[in-house]
Amino acid sequence: MAFLKASCLPTLIFVLLLCNIRASDAQTPPLAEGLSYTFHQSSCPQLESIVRSQLQTELAADIGQAAGLLRLHFHDCFVLGCDGSVLLNGSASGPSEQSAPPNLTLRPRAFVIIENIRSLVHAACNATVSCSDITALAARDAVVLSGGPNYSVPLGRRDGVSFASREDTLANLPPFNATAANLTASLALKGFDVTDVVALSGAHTIGRAECGSFERRMFPTPDPTMDQIFYTNLLQTCPILNTTNTTIMDIQTPNAFDNRYYVNLMNRQGLFTSDQDLFTDNTTSGIVTSFANNQTLFFENFVIAMIKMGQLNVTTGTQGEIRANCSFVNSNNTLSLPAMENANDNQKIASY
Repeated sequence: MAFLKASCLPTLIFVLLLCNIRASDAQTPPLAEGLSYTFHQSSCPQLESIVRSQLQTELAADIGQAAGLLRLHFHDCFVLGCDGSVLLNGSASGPSEQSAPPNLTLRPRAFVIIENIRSLVHAACNATVSCSDITALAARDAVVLSGGPNYSVPLGRRDGVSFASREDTLANLPPFNATAANLTASLALKGFDVTDVVALSGAHTIGRAECGSFERRMFPTPDPTMDQIFYTNLLQTCPILNTTNTTIMDIQTPNAFDNRYYVNLMNRQGLFTSDQDLFTDNTTSGIVTSFANNQTLFFENFVIAMIKMGQLNVTTGTQGEIRANCSFVNSNNTLSLPAMENANDNQKIASY
């Protein structure tokens, strides 16, 4: 397997200048109205310790849940905003966001973990912390406990009281076969620049994916941008179309949040089209190279992008509510958690 050499470092300096990559003096994104870094300091001072302690237990049992929690936060924020809408179960009036095809990729256990944490937090602090704040903190801690950067999370979100339609969900979550141009154009509408797009894609340094999410790169003929050895190895897991087997997304360090994802892209070993095209496309390839050479630079830009993402269309102030159960709005909080867990267990998981 090819690795980056020290001779690449002079190129890094040139790439930084050429692509205007944010370096260590980058500014923290401005806070959305109603959010602050000390929002729960008085009402629930033990909040962050409760979340991290519970996640340490969960991830010690299954480190794979880190990717599930990070992905859950992404899918919440990109559709309607970071309001916990993806956590809501369906009702008599219609199916929830969870039933839309992109959300069938979410790990069932991630929903349970968020609700378990909410129960612990509300037992300690009463109903003062929203499910959406807990989801944002859980995503941060999933990154940290996998070896990624620690950062402060703006808090003060309120939970939404509705969920998006299937059509809105599909329109707001980029598919696995999206090109770099598709991704940058789509995320630009939400206020993300090219560096943000490449940095957020680095979340694929942890997690697994079902063959169906990338099989069109393999059949009937291999994608020419895919490394031949990588393709041959994938055939052992995905020998034919429509298999439900899964594989790791980062072949070097699948359970560690690091910059090896970008090294994989340079070696033509990215799993999805939306991954590999970041290195193929001239607009994003220089940023991929810079992150592959410098993990600190990747971490810094990932944090910036995550803070920006975590503030998308937030519900704050007197809007929304603080849910008593993350799966239901307070006016319809009649079903039990096991019912929610069983419903999600029946979902097809394409990537998690």
